[in-house]
Amino acid sequence: MGARLQLQVQRASNIKSSNQAYWYAKSAEEYARMSLVTLMEETGDKITLNQPWAQEFEYPMEEGGIRVNLEDMQSCFNINALPNANQTNVNGQQPTEAMNAFARLLQLTNEEIPSFTVDTVRDSLADWLDSDDRMRIYGAEDSEYASRAFPYLAANGQMSSQSELRLINGVEAEWLEELLPQVCVIPDNDQLVINVNTLSEERAPVLAALTGLSLSQASSIIAARPLDGWDDVNTFLAEPDIAALNLQPEQTQWFSVTTEYFILHTKSRYNEATFAMTTVLNAASSGKIAVLRREFGVIK
Repeated sequence: MGARLQLQVQRASNIKSSNQAYWYAKSAEEYARMSLVTLMEETGDKITLNQPWAQEFEYPMEEGGIRVNLEDMQSCFNINALPNANQTNVNGQQPTEAMNAFARLLQLTNEEIPSFTVDTVRDSLADWLDSDDRMRIYGAEDSEYASRAFPYLAANGQMSSQSELRLINGVEAEWLEELLPQVCVIPDNDQLVINVNTLSEERAPVLAALTGLSLSQASSIIAARPLDGWDDVNTFLAEPDIAALNLQPEQTQWFSVTTEYFILHTKSRYNEATFAMTTVLNAASSGKIAVLRREFGVIK
């Protein structure tokens, strides 16, 4: 009887600790939302890495603590933008500018990926994301995936997680880990817009892929960026190395100095309980910060 009672007490204590860790994380999320509202009001939508939001925040609390990190989701390549209807050519078979940029990103993250594999992944990913069943030249639709040892079908819709890339025809595990830090999946969004003020040097491959610059040129431009960022897109496009590229109008639309999507990484701890939460936030033009998605887990 004593052992059973002790077990029940311990179980109740664990539940209490887990719940408290959860509410710590939720309170951090609410604080981040309020901070973003203030940020938008004070900066006029110009978002840079020199602002307080970009710093990791750790707050110790009684018997626990919270650690949060806010990241700009428009400083990475939005996978869902590949088959954007506004970028599709007449027959839908030739790669769009966004698809070619993604192909360059693949090559920049790992030069050893064969060109045929790059073309295969590029077209297969676009086929996975678009709503039709027409297969691109190097692409794949249901017939390819249904013939596998463990069959499945193409989604024919937007991704909800980066992990879905593992399902794409041509993708290989040995180089996927190198690609993942450069890409993201913005929920229900098919636009390719990069905030040039929040690109880190680690994400120089994204800038190089979008512009055609070499990796060293892209890194140099990011390193030489004004401390408070570029005031507007035209100032960025006037940078000598960028201006010399004579970018197409479609390409210039890929760049911005503001951000509408953030991802919040929260880790909380109370007693022996740990909790992790990832929240995708949308900073709407109305000034409201909406939660688009939450993912829960334990700290690894």
